[in-house]
Amino acid sequence: MAMYKGHPGMGGHGKPVPAPRQASSPMSPTMYAEMNRPLPSQIMAAAAAGMSVSQQTGASMSDAKAKTVLKEAVDAVVNSFAKHSHGYGRVNVVEALQEFWQMKLERGADLKNGALVVYESQPSNSPPYVCFVSLPGGSCFGSFQHCPTKAEARRSAAKIALMNSVFNEHPSRKISDEFIERAVRDAAGSFQGNLADADNPATGIGAFRFMLEANKGRTMLEFQELMTVFQLLHWNGSLKAMRDRNCSRQEVLAHYSHRSLDDDMRSQMALDWIAREQETGGIIKHELQIAERELESARLAGRELRVFKEKRDILMLALSQIGPAESLA
Repeated sequence: MAMYKGHPGMGGHGKPVPAPRQASSPMSPTMYAEMNRPLPSQIMAAAAAGMSVSQQTGASMSDAKAKTVLKEAVDAVVNSFAKHSHGYGRVNVVEALQEFWQMKLERGADLKNGALVVYESQPSNSPPYVCFVSLPGGSCFGSFQHCPTKAEARRSAAKIALMNSVFNEHPSRKISDEFIERAVRDAAGSFQGNLADADNPATGIGAFRFMLEANKGRTMLEFQELMTVFQLLHWNGSLKAMRDRNCSRQEVLAHYSHRSLDDDMRSQMALDWIAREQETGGIIKHELQIAERELESARLAGRELRVFKEKRDILMLALSQIGPAESLA
């Protein structure tokens, strides 16, 4: 069963609640057997093509061209998956995404909170409608098309999430020794770091390697939640504060490597931003505008977007505790 939530109250922030949906018919023994076969190369190829496009959006091709190619790639994945799991071309993509993660759970995947897929509709009284979907591992995606209905927005979000979920099964997405060496080299090149520092956890490149080593055998979507935590700690200034207290990188990594992003962490970050607002009026509004632009760009490009959505939600939570957003305008 999938879960849906809206944004009750100020800024649309409240606890998630299950929303009614039509019950899906249980998988037949034949469908279950099909779902448990390895995903064929055609589906992986289509997913890889879609991922390549989402990473190029806004870079090597025009936005219009990128959106067209991305839609074609996503549709190819959905159709291929439908034929693989159901034996025919049409499929309820929302149910297919839930079945995919249920299949992973039953195959022994380490899903701490089960296989529940959560949908969140962005409040709006008129199109285009926007929907976000959070996967069991913590990754988040959004509707990437212009959606005239809320149901279409939900399907659009499910499509891009299914494509990423399928591609995540590809061997190249699993953190291995070869993957770590390649990722560390790429990171050192991108940030002009020194490869010689990769064995020292006290350096940035060394901390990155340490995190990858600690997650060997996991997939990139599984690793993404941990990365999101550290990205938010950096954005929030928490990492700098810990360095100022002479906490070593190893101590910080050891402490947060086993912590999931929860309401307590979000509330603490919101309090930090409230304190900053008292020192620098308007800073929350400024950061919120940046977060919303980042979130919109990632959503339309079909990219994983949890860190941007968490930034926005944390800042909106801070605003809700200060007072009406209009008071800071």
